[in-house]
Amino acid sequence: MGRLFGTDGVRGIANKDLSPELAYKLGRVGGYFLTKGKKRPKMVVGMDTRISGSMLEGALSSGLNSAGIDVLYLGILPTPAVASMIKILKADGGVMITASHNPVEYNGIKFFDEKGLKLTDETEDIIEEYIFNNIDIDYLPVSKDIGRKIFIDNPTKKYIDFLKETINVDFKGLKVALDCGNGAVYEAAPLLLNELGAQVYVINNDPNGININVDCGSTKPEEIQKLVIETGADVGLSFDGDADRLIAADEKGNIVDGDHILAICGTYFKEKGRLKNNTIVGTVMTNMGLDNCLRERNINIIKTKVGDRYVLEEMLNGGFSLGGEQSGHIIFLDYNTTGDGLLTAIQLLSVMKEKGEMLSKLSEMMKDMPQVLINAEVAEEKKNSYLDDEVIKNKIEEIEKHFDSKGRVLIRPSGTEPLVRVMIEGENLEEINLYAKELAALIEVRLR
Repeated sequence: MGRLFGTDGVRGIANKDLSPELAYKLGRVGGYFLTKGKKRPKMVVGMDTRISGSMLEGALSSGLNSAGIDVLYLGILPTPAVASMIKILKADGGVMITASHNPVEYNGIKFFDEKGLKLTDETEDIIEEYIFNNIDIDYLPVSKDIGRKIFIDNPTKKYIDFLKETINVDFKGLKVALDCGNGAVYEAAPLLLNELGAQVYVINNDPNGININVDCGSTKPEEIQKLVIETGADVGLSFDGDADRLIAADEKGNIVDGDHILAICGTYFKEKGRLKNNTIVGTVMTNMGLDNCLRERNINIIKTKVGDRYVLEEMLNGGFSLGGEQSGHIIFLDYNTTGDGLLTAIQLLSVMKEKGEMLSKLSEMMKDMPQVLINAEVAEEKKNSYLDDEVIKNKIEEIEKHFDSKGRVLIRPSGTEPLVRVMIEGENLEEINLYAKELAALIEVRLR
């Protein structure tokens, strides 16, 4: 698998790249280093609805137990629920078994520490060193010191009760369409919205182990758009497999992505004095329309590399309370330490309810700047060399000079493929499309 840990845990094809043997080792080694020095440590474990989840959970939990760690078993729950349950159950860490929005043949293992934060690079490096070099931990508990598997009673209700505490309105009178993506939120989302008084229309909440993310959920937003129109709903909410992201649709069926959600919630939070340090954290892929929207409202924006772990890192460092990505990973740090699709949903609905406005009206505050993304196929060994090539550099400077701060060029090498991604943003779609094609073609010629 090359490097074991990616930007979001260990991920690969289940029973091939991510085998039960590897899951056992990750549990034993990872759990040991996460809880070292704790007396009778305990870690929560949850998973999404993939067919491989039970296989990997059994192996992972055995590894944790072999390191003297009690497993607080949650069953099927969203990733953010696992992070929040660490605090609710006073655990020493947690593990989520999921491959998020990826196809069903993939699965993954994602660790959280006792604060609900992802592992540091240093901790990941130690775990990798042990596993790659087949080194075992120097701890073999026996008898009463072996860990146990403890089934937690009704963890979904505990998560829902936690979410309810983050708002102070109900949703009576709201018609809400839900696409659960046949994933981890299939039970929690309809239950929470019903308990809060909404009239709920739900699709793709019948997981069978192999239909997670299949033509549904946040990666197929056309489904929620159709459902909103068919049912006459006030709003549509679409989740990915592990429900750490949300894509919404307004009452007209128009998509409301993460950038618009940040604009709506950030502006409302500022009005209420809840936007810490008057700043929202986005990424380099954040649409310039959000920059313009926030500038008009005297709200600052800071941008990080792509990835919610980098957004969270900046939020922690700067003392900020709101951040996220266009893809719908939104972090409300006052409540949770990871992107939380269901938390984002009820925060968005509460703004609608308290302001008495439809989502289309709220979303109008941000005007999207047209974006074009084209992949340039290059030699694998050259994909990070685009800034070393004077011809490419000069072309980028020429395009940005033409835009005169009313557009931008963003070049990103793919982390997994021999590609350089060319994104150009500007006011004229036809113009930026032409520039993007020219630049991508030049990169392909220069970096072959």
